[in-house]
Amino acid sequence: MKPALRRVLPVFDWGRTYNRDALSNDLIAAVIVTIMLIPQSLAYALLAGLPPEAGIYASIVPIILYAIFGTSRALAVGPVAVVSLMTAAAVGQVAEQGTMGYAAAALTLALLSGGMLLLLGVFKLGFLANFLSHPVIAGFITASGILIATSQVKHVLGVPGGGHNLPEMLGNLAAQLGQINLITLVVGVSATAFLFWVRKGLKPLLLNAGLKPRLADIATKAGPVAAVVATTLVTWAFNLSDHGVEIVGSVPQALPPLTMPDLSIDQLTALFVPALLISIIGFVESISVAQTLAAKKRQRIDPDQELIGLGAANIGAAFTGGYPVTGGFARSVVNFDAGAETPAAGAYTALGLAIAAIALTPLVYFLPKATLAATIIVAVLSLVDFTILKNSWTYNRADFAAVLVTIMLTLGFGVESGVTAGVVISVGLFLYRTSKPHIAEVGLVPGTQHFRNVLRHMVETSPTLLTIRIDESLYFANARYLEDYVLDRVVKNPELRDVVLMCSAVNEIDLSALESLEALNNRLADLNVRLHMSEVKGPVTDRLGRTHFFEALSGELFLAQYDAYQALAGNRPA
Repeated sequence: MKPALRRVLPVFDWGRTYNRDALSNDLIAAVIVTIMLIPQSLAYALLAGLPPEAGIYASIVPIILYAIFGTSRALAVGPVAVVSLMTAAAVGQVAEQGTMGYAAAALTLALLSGGMLLLLGVFKLGFLANFLSHPVIAGFITASGILIATSQVKHVLGVPGGGHNLPEMLGNLAAQLGQINLITLVVGVSATAFLFWVRKGLKPLLLNAGLKPRLADIATKAGPVAAVVATTLVTWAFNLSDHGVEIVGSVPQALPPLTMPDLSIDQLTALFVPALLISIIGFVESISVAQTLAAKKRQRIDPDQELIGLGAANIGAAFTGGYPVTGGFARSVVNFDAGAETPAAGAYTALGLAIAAIALTPLVYFLPKATLAATIIVAVLSLVDFTILKNSWTYNRADFAAVLVTIMLTLGFGVESGVTAGVVISVGLFLYRTSKPHIAEVGLVPGTQHFRNVLRHMVETSPTLLTIRIDESLYFANARYLEDYVLDRVVKNPELRDVVLMCSAVNEIDLSALESLEALNNRLADLNVRLHMSEVKGPVTDRLGRTHFFEALSGELFLAQYDAYQALAGNRPA
């Protein structure tokens, strides 16, 4: 098999060594993840404002396509909380929930998102995700977790609720407190309390009872299924739907249908930006999970191929009744812990969900929506992490400000405003930091050939020589800062006759920076000061050599900073 084909279709890579042990481990992992995904898929469809079957449909074909094109051995693709909330926010702007237009818009959103991810992968643009800082993403996910949990409180209380941001949601809930359905409240609170207990207390209890760790883990993961079964039976037995308890109702008993997204210009235009934001957040979440799990087994993840895998999964969702999907943290960790060896575990999970779609959907007719809401609340509260505020405040105040602004905008104006702010703030932080590169005046450490910051170390200097170490690549945003810094320093010290730019940390000099260096060279020459450069890296030297810069340089190009010091300062300490 040609390496190029294995890169494009990773299934031909891991598939060559697939054996009976891998099959056994993948099947066990698939059973555990399928049990977990059945209630979760229904719940996330509810969060997205779609019929419950859409969650199952979005978990079948997309998983299979990712298994073919993706590179992660453990990533489990499907609906996730944050993307489901973003879907509801985006589609709710172009269609009314519960209509055919709403479902069609969700398909269009998945198609657009998949197409964008696919194009980014084909053109190897996965590095763009690096421009989103982790603190900003953590702040957005924390705020989204709060929004998601708050949005589900209405189902636990049995009131209409509503709203796209935290103030609207809280205001509507407060105004509707008199309409609380007490039976729904009992069901919802009981399910929520049970699920919280399952997460923390069930496994230790089972282990103390003598159950094997593997079985105890499976039983813990099946906790949401137990809540679904119990509340469904109670609702059916006591006919609670006649007492105001909202139920899932009829769910089609079928495999994912072939569907066609709405490709009208108006629809594509309206959903383009939301699809882009969903693609960015989905990819960042997915690649973070995939790389974390891969590192534990010394496996390799190809970000560009991951884009193709996620793109194919979303396109598959668009044509099979689903909505935007990505790699989920919780289910991927469960898949990994359950022993999944290859992406085939995902394909087996898809098969299990397909069987559930055909055989089990009639059983959820009396499932209370309050139980699904409880499932979502318990799942997303694990995303809420306010320690990022404390950590960023301690480490870097600019990061703290970025996290705080992202959280406040997401809570105050909704997820689209929050993620847009996150992208803008991340890029803004990058430009801000690199626009003022760290510049240090350095001197010779006595008895060595090393140079260090004069403010931090006892070093030798010369009154006629200024050596500036630049700790950043030079480009359009920061070149003028260096120029102003050097000129200001020279003007304040009339004794200076030579300036050396120590470029050991400079990996790139763009055209704007070149023009700035030329201007600096000319202005220093007017002041009777020579400009020199030392320790310039090969690729940078090659690029500068294709211009007239070295010919016009008033000073010299030194291989090492020590050579420059010896030649220009005569090794005379100040």
